[in-house]
Amino acid sequence: MWKLFLWPLHSSIASRLSKKKGLSAEEKRTRMMELFFETKDVFQLRDLEKLAPREKGITAMSVKEVLQSLVDDGMVDCERIGTSNYYWAFPSKALHARKRKLEVLNSQLLEGNQKHANLQKSIEKARIGRQESEERAMLAKELSSFRDQREQLKAEVEKYRECDPQVVEEIRQANKVAKEAANRWTDNIFAIKSWAKRKFGFEENKIDKNFGIPEDFDYID
Repeated sequence: MWKLFLWPLHSSIASRLSKKKGLSAEEKRTRMMELFFETKDVFQLRDLEKLAPREKGITAMSVKEVLQSLVDDGMVDCERIGTSNYYWAFPSKALHARKRKLEVLNSQLLEGNQKHANLQKSIEKARIGRQESEERAMLAKELSSFRDQREQLKAEVEKYRECDPQVVEEIRQANKVAKEAANRWTDNIFAIKSWAKRKFGFEENKIDKNFGIPEDFDYID
């Protein structure tokens, strides 16, 4: 099953690639996980410092840092026996860990989308035909904060793209639902803008300015 979400490189290819261009931190993490999944073995740090450069093109000096980041994220297990630390990672646990992480991220993303939609409703209701107020400023600030949180969640979800095609497909489906919801709200906003222009004779640029709608506001492709 682990072969479904690994793209192992031949050791000689990995070595040539690493010499031409340094590996990013995420590439090192991915290749280290490949090494664990392919060997299905338990290692000490010194073993990995010898094996990782030869098999995966990861420099020996960065092995400890990469390994610790994977341990911190719960992707690699570590246990001290006597005076030595032993490291291992098996595909089934990694897949379940990614699924759990994805579920949490998607839940947070959906919650953020809902809060964004509710705030947008409140802003529209509070602003039409009214002067600037402290409540409107507070709502606009809170909406901006939720937008930032949503972008951060999207970026965190994207980090898991390289490692698991199954997770990638689930992310794509979740993003599709989120995009459709966002476009529905875009429809609503355009409809409200059209209504406000007809009802109150507002100019579109004034509506955008009062409601904090950016000039490039449009549907998500």
